[in-house]
Order: sequence, then C-alpha cells, then structure tokens
Amino acid sequence: MTQHSHDHDHDHAASDHDAGETAKPGSAAQMWDEKYSSRTKMWSGQPNPQLVAEAAQLPPGEALDLGCGEGADAIWLAARGWAVTALDVSAVALERAAAHAAEQGQAATIEWVQQDLATWVPDRQFDLVTAQFLHSTLMPWQQALQLAAAAVRTGGTLLIVGHHPDGLPPWGAHHNHEKFFTAEDLAGELRIEEPVWRLEVLDSRHRSVIGPDGEAASITDAVLRATRLSAG
Repeated sequence: MTQHSHDHDHDHAASDHDAGETAKPGSAAQMWDEKYSSRTKMWSGQPNPQLVAEAAQLPPGEALDLGCGEGADAIWLAARGWAVTALDVSAVALERAAAHAAEQGQAATIEWVQQDLATWVPDRQFDLVTAQFLHSTLMPWQQALQLAAAAVRTGGTLLIVGHHPDGLPPWGAHHNHEKFFTAEDLAGELRIEEPVWRLEVLDSRHRSVIGPDGEAASITDAVLRATRLSAG
C-alpha cells in the first residue's frame, strides 16, 4: 500500500532559547521556524507508520517524543492514553502541534517543550522514548540517540526509526549518508544488549511513499525497539 511520506526529518542543534522568544539568526531553530513558516502544512498529519506498528500494543504510561514536528505522533499516543512530553526545536512547529492537539481533544495530556538536543539533557525518565527520523546535519546522530536511550526508565521501551542509508528518499537533502544509520549501527552504538537491554526488533523495512510534489518512491526504514532491563 502506498503511504504518504510524513517523516520528521529534523535538525536539532545550536539553539538555547525558550519558547516564545525569537530564534537566534543562523540557529537551527531559526532554520526550522522558517521552513515551517514557508508552508501551512509540512507533514501529512498522520502518525509515523513504524510508531503505530511498534507502540500500538504497549501499555500506556509516560512517553517522550523527540522531534515531534507538527505533533501527529504525540497526538496519536495521547489518544491511546499516554501522557506525552513532545520536544522540538521549532516554536512554529510546536504552536501548530498544540493547535492540532486542541482540535482533536488531546491537549490535556501533552506537554509541548521547545528545546535543542545539542544542549538538552533529560531530567527524568519515561516508559516510552520515541525518535522518528531524528536526522541532523549539525550534530552526530549518535549524540541525539544516546540521549534518547538515557531517557528510558527500567522496564520502558526505546523506539528509534530512521532512514536507512541504502534506501533514502529521492527528494530533499539526503546526500550525506553519515547522518543516516542502519538498525545494526544503532544497536552497536547504543550498546543495546543484555544485561541492560533486551532487543525486541532490529529490522530494515521497505515501504512505498509519495513525496511532497506527488512523486512515488520506495524507501527503507531502519527500526530498533528495545526494552530496558536495568539502569546499567
């Protein structure tokens, strides 16, 4: 089945302002604010398919959505009983996400947080940490995803999905393969192994998508899901 592309292909680096302030010139926040402002709608408004596939059966608790964009994943989780902290570098994206949540009656259980993963450190842990297509040109993927892993509490789930370097979308700035990863790369870099972790899913999944200008393509998702067994 053909699906519309709605990947949160975000760049989180080099800003430290609070929500409501003007983004610093040249910062990642300014870049993403301008990108979101250039369109009334950046993504499809549907949750990412691998999140749906992997999280639908999880018991709800506290979730952290890194790179939440316009909020589709956070809203999907909230509708299933999760209390969600949704983080993004763009104030424009977060304002749009909050409006979408209110329209769908899911505002009460979502906290929208403007923050940059280059400077952010989680102050608590969560039952689910999801990072969907969290790719950056300004910081190594290892740094952001190590933060994601650190935010999972014992018994909780880490879910990371990204563009596989051998199955990239033909549109957009996807020429720098160093910012992409395989599921095996993830497992090795994050040391997803016992006794700290139980690896549940390590997969490369192909799917058909439609690009921003209506073009059809086949892409590959790198998918990792793991359960934290101990604090490590």
